[in-house]
Amino acid sequence: MNRLAVTFFATLALSLAGLANAAVGPARQRLDAFATGLHSLKGRFTQTLTDASGQGAKSSSGTLALEAPREFRWDTLAPYKQTIVADGSRVWLYDPELEQVTVRVQSTEEAHSPLTVITDLKQLDRDFKVTEQGERDGLSWLRLTSKARDPQFGYADLGFDASGLKRMVFQDQLGAITDIRFADWQRNVELPATTFNFTPPPGADVIGDLPVMTTHPLKD
Repeated sequence: MNRLAVTFFATLALSLAGLANAAVGPARQRLDAFATGLHSLKGRFTQTLTDASGQGAKSSSGTLALEAPREFRWDTLAPYKQTIVADGSRVWLYDPELEQVTVRVQSTEEAHSPLTVITDLKQLDRDFKVTEQGERDGLSWLRLTSKARDPQFGYADLGFDASGLKRMVFQDQLGAITDIRFADWQRNVELPATTFNFTPPPGADVIGDLPVMTTHPLKD
């Protein structure tokens, strides 16, 4: 699977990270405790992607930050560098090695992915069927299946301990499995505005839905 595909799954994974409002149960209670009153969040992640046969595992790690209502940043730091920034209007994907920036309108990214649910608990029942999955690996689990006619993933399992979201495992449409583990959450921290601003570096090839630049005539 190519790097752009891995980036897409990372974006989708990050957009699912704060889902809430499931059927009442241990996982739902832990999710509510984690998400209620949340307006910003930062932490670290490690991610493993395997294909449908369980082979070809690829791992990566980095940092992430989210802020209500629509902003996030996902920085892969190892084994390669890659950055995803959602600024509330567009999603920017930057690959330094390829010197390429891909930009998409954020509303398109969010069409069937609850990017803002972590700070808006009402979205879950609207967009997903949610079921308690019991206990395993020391965590309480919820399973999400999209109500969309053309869902972008098969299912997403969210695992919680007493401190909040610790793990997410989801299956894409081709059967590949992404397993993400979260650590060092910091809730409601003050995040610099520059966290969610992205300017393509000089010389980078930029493709996609660029913002329309408005120009004004100079006054005499």
